[in-house]
Amino acid sequence: MISVIVPVYNEKDNVGPLVKELVSVVGKETKDFDIIIVDDGSADSTYNELKKLAETEKHLKVIKFSRNFGQTSAFAAGIEASKGDIIITIDGDLENDPNDIPKMLRMIESGVDLVSGWRKNRWQGQLFTRRLPSLCANKLISAISGVKLHDYGCMLKVYRREVIKDVSLYGEMHRFIPAYVKYNGANIAEVEVNYRPRRFGVSKYGLGRVSKVILDLLFIRYMMNYMNKPIRFFGGIGMFSLLLGLVSGLAAIILKIMGLRNLVATPLPIFSAIFVIVGIQLLVMGILAEMIMRTYYESQHKTPYKVKNRINF
Repeated sequence: MISVIVPVYNEKDNVGPLVKELVSVVGKETKDFDIIIVDDGSADSTYNELKKLAETEKHLKVIKFSRNFGQTSAFAAGIEASKGDIIITIDGDLENDPNDIPKMLRMIESGVDLVSGWRKNRWQGQLFTRRLPSLCANKLISAISGVKLHDYGCMLKVYRREVIKDVSLYGEMHRFIPAYVKYNGANIAEVEVNYRPRRFGVSKYGLGRVSKVILDLLFIRYMMNYMNKPIRFFGGIGMFSLLLGLVSGLAAIILKIMGLRNLVATPLPIFSAIFVIVGIQLLVMGILAEMIMRTYYESQHKTPYKVKNRINF
């Protein structure tokens, strides 16, 4: 079974053509599929259009949010409601081409766990205003996450259910799902897909998301490297701060003994006190984080590992 998840927000003119395309394309792959459209609190008549479509299209399922919670929440709700063995995510603005889905499904059949789209020809003629910033952003995300993709912003992706069913999504983290699944040992492939400029409505993306994405990216990096050993993160920084504090204090004492500078005539004692206090606080935070981590796993009977296969059990 295939489940297609589509988050939408104020896309009244796009949902009809998109559903028609998806039914045509996915219907050729299997008769057992559903299309789950999550209306993220649209202020226009998007939901009314979806209700009309649902009356005649048996494969369409609609979820409506009480208000705008964001694209990540819409993806999470769609994934939770889905039943498919294969999960496809696609934007609701018609910029992604459903005709790219079959070749992505062939890659899943070949053994890949996640196939991500790459809109290679996007932003042609807008080198400095859109293409270059997008290139830099994708390079930065690839470097920090450790998963090299050309187009993290492309929502057209195909997943095996088992690699995404346990992923918890918050903030703007839907774009970092490849990093999550790669961390759990999934195979990831990227394929060039067609890009179609938006015809109806207005884009929901802007520079206002940059700070949110950066903060979520830093959190992802922490989760990937230190989720199971937070004491090494906080403790490492804390030990470094303590070392700076001790060096600053020792330098101040040496200057005093040598008669070169009185303690009140140099900021070194203040630096020493600050670094020592911060270092102790970070060490304590590391210990608390370690206790919280252990409580998280033990209270929910979770394990800090993921088994892919078992034989003769």
